[in-house]
Amino acid sequence: MRDWSFAGDIVRGAWLMLQQERPEDYVLASGVPRTVAELARTAFACVDLDPEPYLRVEQALVRPAEGTPSVGDPGKARERLGWEPEVSFEELVERMVQADLRSLRGPA
Repeated sequence: MRDWSFAGDIVRGAWLMLQQERPEDYVLASGVPRTVAELARTAFACVDLDPEPYLRVEQALVRPAEGTPSVGDPGKARERLGWEPEVSFEELVERMVQADLRSLRGPA
């Protein structure tokens, strides 16, 4: 499980932190755990493909489950900074897929 977030949202949160009178620690994260499988399914959905024929799991590369998922709690940033992620997981993946497709097409 991972917490996938758009860099632009994180930068905006960092800027909000810098506007505060006193420095404090904040967590900037979506707060929503997602698996790599969810990322793959979402990416393939962006191009209307079923991921199953294209993906395989190399068991030697699978990490053991962690005791604590890598998911942040943005509650303090939400409460004190008014910060919320603006780009959803689905939109983030769509942006990544579109950037890859543009790159594959080559220079305009």
